[in-house]
Amino acid sequence: MNRVTNPEIERLVELLRALPPAPEAWVQAAQELPLFRGELDRIVARAEADAEFRQALIDDLEAALAAEGYVAGPAAVEALRRRLAF
Repeated sequence: MNRVTNPEIERLVELLRALPPAPEAWVQAAQELPLFRGELDRIVARAEADAEFRQALIDDLEAALAAEGYVAGPAAVEALRRRLAF
């Protein structure tokens, strides 16, 4: 295993500090997705088992989620869209 020397660590710190802050949308997505991941699995399972719920999601994903009491930000909604593939 290679050890990183102090000058290498210091250079890495300099480079990291020079980076601009992450876009707010990235920060929000990073905060939302872990909280929503378990719910995402349950929603997908329900959509697979319940044709009426699946159709409601297809017709208007955000409205169907809201009607069921889910609060999902844009990143979580997009993740759900990808999982449901529609």
